[in-house]
Amino acid sequence: MKLACNSPLPFLTTDPQWKYLTEHDPQYEGGKKVKLAGKELMSVPQQLFALEGLQVLEMSPERESCLRYQMDLIPREIGRLRNLTLLYLDSNNLREVPVEIGSLVKLERLTLSNNSLTSLPEEIGGLQRLRSLHLANNSLEALPAPLCQLRNLVFLDASDNHISTIPNAICQLQKLETLLLLFNSLRLLPRGFCSLKALSTLWLGQNKLKELPSNFGQLVNLDWGLNYCSCNFEGNPLARPPPEVCTGGPAAIRGYFASQRE
Repeated sequence: MKLACNSPLPFLTTDPQWKYLTEHDPQYEGGKKVKLAGKELMSVPQQLFALEGLQVLEMSPERESCLRYQMDLIPREIGRLRNLTLLYLDSNNLREVPVEIGSLVKLERLTLSNNSLTSLPEEIGGLQRLRSLHLANNSLEALPAPLCQLRNLVFLDASDNHISTIPNAICQLQKLETLLLLFNSLRLLPRGFCSLKALSTLWLGQNKLKELPSNFGQLVNLDWGLNYCSCNFEGNPLARPPPEVCTGGPAAIRGYFASQRE
C-alpha cells in the first residue's frame, strides 16, 4: 500500500504492509492526526509511538474498504501518546485494554465498539476530560464501575453487550446527556440512575426490565411525547408501570407512581 501524507515520516515508508495518512485536522485547530490502515491489521509498528505530539489516532477500518482489522491487543506503549484527544479503535478483535490507557489524560473521545472486551481497567476512570465513550457490541456483563468516575462524560453507548447490572454510582455522571443501553440483559435500574438529571436521550429497548424505579419521573429532560427518540423501552416485559403508561412520558410515570403511594 502507498503512503499518503503531508509531512514526511520516513520510518513509516519502509513497510509496504501499511498505509499511513498524516494530516492536520481543522476541527482541532490543526491538530496532528494519523490514520492507520492495512489489510487484516494485526499489530501496530512501534515507531508510531514516537509521535508524542499526536492528537488524533485512527486505527479503525475504513467503511468503504471493507478491510478486516484483527488487532487483539493495544500495545502498552499507547501510554506515550499523552497528547491524544481522539482515539478510534472500533471494529478490531480487542480482548482487553491496557492499564496505560489511563495515561491519556487529554483524551476526549474513545471508540471501542465492535470488539471482544469483557472488562475495562480501573485506570480508565482517570480520563477526566473524556466526553464521549463508545462500547457497543462487546461482551461486557456489567457496566464497568470505573466509568462512574468520568465526571465530564456526555455520551455513552454500551448497547449490544450482555450487561445485567449497573452500579448505583452511575449517579455521579451528572453531565451525561445520552445513554444507550439497547440489547442488553438489564433486569432493574439502580435508584441512583434517576439522579442523571441531564439525560435527554435514554435507550433501554430489548432488555429484561419488569419495572422502573419509582423516582424515574425525576428525569425531567426526557420527553418522548415531543421527541419519540428521547427514550426507548420496546422489547421489555414492563409491568410497573405498564407500557401504556410509559408511552406518556415522565409526567405519566410520575403520576402512576404517585397513585401507587395513595
